[in-house]
Amino acid sequence: MNIVEIENIKVGGGELLVIAGPCVIESEKLTLNIAEELKKITEKVSLPFIFKASYDKANRTSIRSFRGPGLKEGLRILKKVKDLFEIPLLTDVHCTSHLKEVKEVVDVIQIPAFLSRQTDLLVEAGKTGRAVNIKKGQFLSPHQMRFALEKVTSTGNHRVLLTERGTFFGYGDLVVDMRNFPIMRSFGYPVIFDVTHSVQSPGGLGEASGGRREFVPYLARAGIACGVDGIFLETHPEPDNALSDGPNMWPLKEMEGLLKELKELFALVKCKI
Repeated sequence: MNIVEIENIKVGGGELLVIAGPCVIESEKLTLNIAEELKKITEKVSLPFIFKASYDKANRTSIRSFRGPGLKEGLRILKKVKDLFEIPLLTDVHCTSHLKEVKEVVDVIQIPAFLSRQTDLLVEAGKTGRAVNIKKGQFLSPHQMRFALEKVTSTGNHRVLLTERGTFFGYGDLVVDMRNFPIMRSFGYPVIFDVTHSVQSPGGLGEASGGRREFVPYLARAGIACGVDGIFLETHPEPDNALSDGPNMWPLKEMEGLLKELKELFALVKCKI
């Protein structure tokens, strides 16, 4: 296993990584509040933590959907999170022109699932030297993620994570094939499970995506049992009032209990594999 180092975190090194935060930056105050609370929770349960938030959600269902504050303002807020709380950051990048500025602020560049075949984006992300998290496209088999991985590692950058987030099933729903985890881990790189996007119903609300957050704990436990190296959870203090992906986000007030349970299960699974 290629252990990926991100600041003082060793992903794939035997601890369960938590990647968590809001889907999108809604405001500076809310983003700072969520980051502060997540840092407290992850320190309390003793789990390594990377804060996640998007400055621009470029692949929303409708032209009327909220996208975020944009590159400049979003990076300013993310830098404030890093300066205040001293935690590593992850954010999505949708186009190569943003990479130069993004790499100066964040520790992990995330390739959105819909862009996981975009060769130029993957290669340029690799060239930044930052860790790269590639979301598996909803339309890809786990075997095809080897080629996405190779596009990044062709640059000499081997700080790569692969993330499962469900596969399209029929119309407006996703399923998670648990075989995907051992298949992608066989490539030799850590595998993360994006649980909250996996309970999403793309376009399920017409002009927006729906979701079934009540299934988050079940899928999270199943992913841990299959040997994933980290869990990706979008969270919000009031998911039903969130400006993006509310139906599938996990309530912030319930995060501590879920992480405690997952940590215990992770320890048990590690003893068996």
